[in-house]
Amino acid sequence: MKRRVVITGLGAVTPLGNSVKETWEGVCAGRSGIGKITKFDTTGYKTKIAGELKHFDPLNFVGKKELHRLDDFIVYALASAQMALDDAALTIDNAIAERVGVIIGSAIGGLATLEREKETIINAGPQKVFLFTIPAVLANHGAGQVSIRFGAKGPINCPVTACAAGTNAVGDSFRIISHGYADVMIAGGAEAAVSPLCIAGFNVMKAISVNNDYPEKASRPFDRDRDGFVVSEGCGILILEELSFARNRGARIYAEVVGYGSTSDAFHMVAPPPGHEGAARCMQLALEEAGMSPAEIDYINAHGTSTPLNDVYETEAIRTVFGKHSKAIAVSSTKSMTGHLLGAAGGVEAMIAVKSVYEGIIPPTINLDHPDPACDLDYVPHKPRKKEINTAMSNTFGFGGVNAVLIVKKFSE
Repeated sequence: MKRRVVITGLGAVTPLGNSVKETWEGVCAGRSGIGKITKFDTTGYKTKIAGELKHFDPLNFVGKKELHRLDDFIVYALASAQMALDDAALTIDNAIAERVGVIIGSAIGGLATLEREKETIINAGPQKVFLFTIPAVLANHGAGQVSIRFGAKGPINCPVTACAAGTNAVGDSFRIISHGYADVMIAGGAEAAVSPLCIAGFNVMKAISVNNDYPEKASRPFDRDRDGFVVSEGCGILILEELSFARNRGARIYAEVVGYGSTSDAFHMVAPPPGHEGAARCMQLALEEAGMSPAEIDYINAHGTSTPLNDVYETEAIRTVFGKHSKAIAVSSTKSMTGHLLGAAGGVEAMIAVKSVYEGIIPPTINLDHPDPACDLDYVPHKPRKKEINTAMSNTFGFGGVNAVLIVKKFSE
């Protein structure tokens, strides 16, 4: 018999704020976190906007000496994990350390460090490369540094599954606990890819928005005038616990994880297939694990990237799975406000789905000024909606054809 898994702690740093509270308030206010890129000179770049963190002080979480050794994505993971553990009122001591694991995904890892140190080789020679370059670059070092910092000695992993990485991390953690391999998991995604190579690479693919004059309007999922997604940075971390473990320590429970799906399109390197059969199958698998019918889902936090293909094909996949009920489900894309956090998106959006269930608020899709006729669902335009939510689904899909879906529900005994 599988064990029940609940969520007891949340932590995040995003373009909307440097905490869950600030991020959630920004989402509920329908506020955009997108602005002009400040991390590098964008002269010559078609895209000059991104979702950067604002007023984030890493020294609140790491010392000066340690900070020098870490890529930003690792710092974001450490900060968010600290906030999530504090929120869960959980201290990892020797009695539980071997039953606490960490899975933190990242699509790209320490890209900014990689770019910087390649310049060092060109300008100063290979002997001048920074001693800690490789540990700072490796994608698994978000999870590794969190494990070291907090003494978690259980299962550790790092999904590098493009934009589905954070969702895979939470879903895999759910399975690890439910099958008895750990009692607690620190799970989510971290990314810090607002860098020259990332922006240039997506530019030549024509995947990201070039609406530089109106940054806050650039991410516009399901709108006919969408022209690509907006690259963002940050991290979202959840604390997952086995139910009896959480009860025994008197933990506050936000929600329960009940379903997870993971599939591949087996279709194309970067494009989803028409109708997005892989996404539909992924949602169906999550429903089956949860033991739910489509009519039991109240809210879907959509992948909703603001790209021409994804928004239409995700809509078609939702129609395939939910049939007539698709018109009754509230569907929104919080990427309209946060931008696309790549490998961190699933962690942040899982957190938002959990808050939606816990608070009874459906976040809006902002910038939906001229709905695409091919996107005809209830996308909760412009303003949040107060409504009791018993179940929420969070969708993430990534390059390489990877799909991941989570279902969380209101906790009841």
